[in-house]
Amino acid sequence: MSAGAHILVVDDDEDILRLLGMRLQARGFRVSSATSAEAALTQIALDPPRVVVSDVRLPGRDGLALFEEIRTTRPSLPVILLTAHGTIPDAVDATSRGVFGYLTKPFDSQLLLEKIDQALQLGASASRMPSPESGGEAWMEGIVFRSSRMAELMGEVRMVAASEASVLIRGESGTGKEVIARAIHRASPRSRGPFVAINCGAIPEQLLESELFGHVKGAFTGAATTREGLFQAASGGTLFLDEIGDMPTALQVKLLRVLQERTVRPVGAIRAQPVDVRVLSATHRDLDAAMAEGLFREDLYYRLDVVSLRLPRLDERREDIPLLAAHFVQQVAGKYGKRISGFAPEALEALATAAWPGNVRQLYNVVEQSVALTSTPLIPASLVQRALRVPVMEALSYAEAKQRFERNYLIQLLKLTDGSVADAARIADRNRTEFYRLLQKHGLTPAMFRSDGEVQAGGA
Repeated sequence: MSAGAHILVVDDDEDILRLLGMRLQARGFRVSSATSAEAALTQIALDPPRVVVSDVRLPGRDGLALFEEIRTTRPSLPVILLTAHGTIPDAVDATSRGVFGYLTKPFDSQLLLEKIDQALQLGASASRMPSPESGGEAWMEGIVFRSSRMAELMGEVRMVAASEASVLIRGESGTGKEVIARAIHRASPRSRGPFVAINCGAIPEQLLESELFGHVKGAFTGAATTREGLFQAASGGTLFLDEIGDMPTALQVKLLRVLQERTVRPVGAIRAQPVDVRVLSATHRDLDAAMAEGLFREDLYYRLDVVSLRLPRLDERREDIPLLAAHFVQQVAGKYGKRISGFAPEALEALATAAWPGNVRQLYNVVEQSVALTSTPLIPASLVQRALRVPVMEALSYAEAKQRFERNYLIQLLKLTDGSVADAARIADRNRTEFYRLLQKHGLTPAMFRSDGEVQAGGA
């Protein structure tokens, strides 16, 4: 629970106010009280609480009218209603309009405490989110967490940022590797310089060298002007090489030379130019396995992996999910022009227990879909469950997607031609030598697909 959080209790029964006040104060909350909707609205204006707990039956305007007023003026303030059996239908209707929850009298005080804790999670991200105005914490802008795993990681980020050491950030797709790279840059002495990012797997090999190192006019067909590369553009700052494991081996040699000599020679140029850049890199691939297969240079690996940071999967930091979800709601609600308080308790539970194969990126997509479709200020569980059921596109780099398509295409061709390379090459419009090279690249042999090799073909 959030120690010291301000809770406003509204009830015209002084005994209930006193009892609830004692129970909430015993759990470390700061409690204020009001005996009418008007008094409650005055309290909210003077000293805004984090959660409102109100009886439905109040003199004058009832608890439902109080909720409607709060929903209009402070849509992010969670309201929990206490209701007698006769007013349950009204409370259920209010829930569909955005009330965070309701409890029937007599209620279990432990259940109330749990509801309050869930409601506090809706706004908890606001206190965790550093802003540019927050002084020494501005480097963590946009990074939302409460888990010990992330706290430990951010401590490491703060320490490595002060040095010039190259950092390799490891983590599954969607865990936020570029977010961490930007935090390292903001916390470093280079923070006033540029931060430049490039995904090494998203750019064709023939263009990647020019993107990184630049080129001179006439260096190749289409090079109508001289153009500086990203190393030059990041001078004085930080260059982030995302998915470094997808970099072609020929370029790995050139990158190693840049890191060793601190100079860059543009494509087609005669002379090298000095560069002043700190290099951060990231990968979701197993570079140890890539080195063993000869796909990644060991000498480059040790240049990049001076310091290694590993981002936890989202399911390894589940206590951060409510905070992240609330943070994303704030981001997305403005985009759709909606006033949204957050998630219903059952929706939060669905988010907290989901599998999250796509990690934080998938969570953002689920939140955005839920915000886009909701017609109530409080997002219901049904919309979250609907968004979670939509198959998530596997986050693949361009190179991985191309490789997967190429392998599947070759398999289908060889199945179609019963392992005949001549026929398969003709269909693919490739000569046999090139076709054999493709088969070798993917570890495929024609014998796997011939009639006498059908058992092997099943595992190809």
